[in-house]
Amino acid sequence: MPEAGDLARDHQDPDAQSEGHIPNAALADITGEIAGLPTPTGAPGTERVPDTACAPGPAGLPESARVPSTARVPGSSGPVGPEPSEPPRGSAGPRRTGLLATLVLAGLTAVPPLSMDMYLPALPQVTDSLAAPAATVQLTLTACLLGMALGQLVVGPMSDRWGRRRPLRAGLVVYVVATALCALAPNVESLIVFRLAQGLAGAAGIVIARAVVRDLYDGVAMARFFSTLMLIGGVAPIVAPLIGGQILRVTDWRGVFVVLTAVGAALTVLVWVKLPETLPKAGRQGGAVIGQALRSMRTLLADRVFTGYALAGGFTSAALFAYIAASPFVIQTIYGASPQTYSLLFGLNSVGLVTAGQLNGKVFAGRISLDKVLATGLLLVVLASTALLLIATGAFGETGLVPVAAALFVLMSAMGLCLPNTQALALMRTRHAAGSASALLGTSTFLIGAVASPLVGIAGEHTAVPMAVVQLACALVAAACFMALCRPGRPRVAEAAAEGEES
Repeated sequence: MPEAGDLARDHQDPDAQSEGHIPNAALADITGEIAGLPTPTGAPGTERVPDTACAPGPAGLPESARVPSTARVPGSSGPVGPEPSEPPRGSAGPRRTGLLATLVLAGLTAVPPLSMDMYLPALPQVTDSLAAPAATVQLTLTACLLGMALGQLVVGPMSDRWGRRRPLRAGLVVYVVATALCALAPNVESLIVFRLAQGLAGAAGIVIARAVVRDLYDGVAMARFFSTLMLIGGVAPIVAPLIGGQILRVTDWRGVFVVLTAVGAALTVLVWVKLPETLPKAGRQGGAVIGQALRSMRTLLADRVFTGYALAGGFTSAALFAYIAASPFVIQTIYGASPQTYSLLFGLNSVGLVTAGQLNGKVFAGRISLDKVLATGLLLVVLASTALLLIATGAFGETGLVPVAAALFVLMSAMGLCLPNTQALALMRTRHAAGSASALLGTSTFLIGAVASPLVGIAGEHTAVPMAVVQLACALVAAACFMALCRPGRPRVAEAAAEGEES
């Protein structure tokens, strides 16, 4: 399989450097080194994905991790050729630039969830400070969530049309300005407007980070890199309320937005300096952005397998959102745990999620079919949700906190097997519209999560039954979408090749 650096050399645009397009050596750094992945130099002790991973045949890789041998590079005139005999440049060893690029991508993934969840502990303060009803203050969360969902639909196609850097830089600048305005909001109405703008701009980080990974990786390597991003940025939605609570110990709710403004400004500088363009001009889509976006998304949604992975990932994430929304009441109000105990369990579950994600990327990927790992993760989520529902309804009699904590730990750890693989398997289905595909994945996640999260409190704060019901329902729907639409038992090499010929 040709490395991304080789493909970039074959299709380098003479003007690409002026737009910050990634140079040969730097691209080799990113594709082989930024995630701590072994660089394919052929030296002893290194590891690489076999060349045959891109073609049908006994490659030693799962069927779901392959793409047809006739796959074309965007802008090329023929199929991908054999790998050059010379090793790719930039493979001398790990470099600081590669590590920074990984941290930037992780930061882009983490900042939007931080923007939404770090603010949660400050809601009572906002209600008192702005003299607004609690229901109105809750709209500041809804506005941010809606902005992130809709913003991805806009930014994704823009990045396919103009490259990754320009929309990302513009989005980060707007994010910094909108976040600073949130800190200065004089009333709740203006805060709602600024939070909507913050969500719209922050969506650029989520969608373009995934698109950059798709530009640089394929197959098993992409799943491994998503697991690396999960290690650094995937726990942000879980730890954000805890960080916000610590900030409120030394300042008020406006200080939360001041911290987010500083984080956004630092990330903007790093992106401007350290993140090169990964989509060459030859691979960009022409035409009007809106028209091309609608066509790309219609094509993606018509792909049954892509839609199956997107829905499976969306409903699995909804079970995660349900946990985040309900666990403070379940652990503390119902089972009487102290805030310190709740924080400890929260952190333990985060460790479980990260550990499972690293097992997925470092151990399972390349050895076990990604579909099989995903199926195992979904099964664990279903079993853990079922156990929680039985505990909540009293099927086992009076139980303490330990069984509930154990079931939540299994559920959260299983997310580390589900979320990276749904994203990687869905993005394997597309080469020419990675931005639009990433936008659909992100939008489905946030919209489904926005619908599921409020349902956990439908019966009040003194029962865990709604949380367990929502989690089990989401897990069953995710598993059904995966089995019915993705059909993991069937090989897809021939199917993908036939779809490529039709297009």
